[in-house]
Amino acid sequence: MGFRTIFVKNGDKLRLKLDNLIVEKSGESFTIPLDDIESIVLEGEYTTITTRLMEKIAKHHIAVVFCDKTFHPCGIFLGTGQYHHSAKRAIWQSSWSDLMKKEAWTVIVSQKIKNQIRVAELLNTTRERIALMESLANDIVLGDETNREGMVAKVYFNSLYGMGFSREDNILPNVCMNYGYSIIRAQVARSIVAVGLLPMLGIFHKNEFNAFNLVDDLMEPLRPMMDHYILTNVLDESENYLSYDKRLILIDFLNQKIKIKNKKMYLNQAIDLYINSFIKAMEKADWSLIIPLDFNQYLECVEK
Repeated sequence: MGFRTIFVKNGDKLRLKLDNLIVEKSGESFTIPLDDIESIVLEGEYTTITTRLMEKIAKHHIAVVFCDKTFHPCGIFLGTGQYHHSAKRAIWQSSWSDLMKKEAWTVIVSQKIKNQIRVAELLNTTRERIALMESLANDIVLGDETNREGMVAKVYFNSLYGMGFSREDNILPNVCMNYGYSIIRAQVARSIVAVGLLPMLGIFHKNEFNAFNLVDDLMEPLRPMMDHYILTNVLDESENYLSYDKRLILIDFLNQKIKIKNKKMYLNQAIDLYINSFIKAMEKADWSLIIPLDFNQYLECVEK
């Protein structure tokens, strides 16, 4: 299992040598075993990647994130068909009933809201606003058909950034969240594809133009953790743009730890366990099997 995220800024060439990634840059050469790598983030417009390397990257289930000229993630490369029973799993996934999907989504979105409320509490949000979010959370129905998620999100983001805040605004907090969420999205996509699931077939998200509907479903509980990470590690008054150093900090989010079943592990490892627990829950129609990505368990590791 890989554990390293490799960030390459303006590299000259990436190639393969004996199951190692070779990064050539400014006359220097860096060697990293593919077995150690979980994801690669690429910035710059002139990096060359060999097809032999891409083949091996696919077989090692390594996600490659491509950034545009403004340094924002704009694409993900994922290997497909590497799971040993990929066709069987795809057929099974396409047979999930609407009821199963609604029940699973209810558990996942409830965990997201629980995490949002805890983040808001830590940031000294007024008791009145916390009570409003808790009341909305308690009113969630099957499949969240009354959109309590959206209502909580409005109160949550206004509590974090002020009443005039909108996720559509071109401001640094949104730039950081968009970048950070893209890093999470790539990791969840990698884990989903590695176990033979089709990322475009979601349980809640159903956008016909979105190749990552299931990814966007399952990553939801991680978003509040990234929000907290941004507020405590990235945002400050010294800069009003997403600098190179801040981008590195955001990428390092996956190297933070969380406690799962009384065992501390890196978030990228926890995501793999979480995806596998989701599969078991769908197989047995037992939603208690979904491992909760609980912000309190993340916070306990941060504080220590």
